[in-house]
Amino acid sequence: MTTTIPMRFVIAPSGFKESLDAESVAAAMAAGIRRVLPGAHVDTVPLVDGGEGSAKTLAAATDGEIVPATVTGPVGRPVESHFAVLGGPADAPRTAFVEMAAAAGLRLVPNDERDPGYTTTYGVGELITAALDAGCRRILVGCGDSGTSDGGAGALRALGARVLGPDGEQVADGGYALADAIDLDVSGVDPRLAETEILVACNQHNVLTGDNGVARIFGPQKGATEEQVGLLEKGLTQWAKLIEYRCDRDVRTAPGTGASGGLGAGLAGVLGARLLPRFDVLLDHVDLDSKLAGATWC
Repeated sequence: MTTTIPMRFVIAPSGFKESLDAESVAAAMAAGIRRVLPGAHVDTVPLVDGGEGSAKTLAAATDGEIVPATVTGPVGRPVESHFAVLGGPADAPRTAFVEMAAAAGLRLVPNDERDPGYTTTYGVGELITAALDAGCRRILVGCGDSGTSDGGAGALRALGARVLGPDGEQVADGGYALADAIDLDVSGVDPRLAETEILVACNQHNVLTGDNGVARIFGPQKGATEEQVGLLEKGLTQWAKLIEYRCDRDVRTAPGTGASGGLGAGLAGVLGARLLPRFDVLLDHVDLDSKLAGATWC
């Protein structure tokens, strides 16, 4: 008598931008395998990259929770958003995962309003504030699938910073207006951030300015014309100068500063956030290695 050992599959996809999140892709692949091999054992491990769906996936993987929040969307209108409070050891810092795409993602920008020179990350800052209000003192920010290119200025405004023009007033939202900024006032930034560890999970190949900067590489994906790309580059270059002048940090070409339209630059330059390779940060919360150990196929 022979014993048949069922095949063991590990399904570990990322998401399909603006179509399906990683959990939906994994579920569809698993259904296909079970249809062909009804006796197969299938483990689904959605691979979050910091973009759409990451917060929900990490909440589920860590026995955490999703906290709903209404924030300012990328075109200035309210959107229903959320962040995750991750599960973990009782003696560990209360940790939040803020998915920037949930507040400023490209899918939240209507097709006829896709001009990254005007969109804002203000809602990302509002999510960070909500996480602080929830008692979190360790915040992971996932970068990916953004619809913005404001260097993180919007997020910092929501956290208490002021980006000022020649008249001493706050400049308008978006990357274009940064070209007119002449000062950065960080005196009003939420003091709780000084006691909070902020880690940014990002693609470290993305830099803020220059030939490989976010305006030139990603601006067209977000709807920018060639002329608009030049305006964005001008704004982000001025933004980098202000950050260096006020915060003594050079964010022009440091790895990861271009993440999510320059959100990485704003968070690192002003708040001292650490910009880390996204999978180094995120895979610690997903039990992939143990699943792979017994797998027949991945």
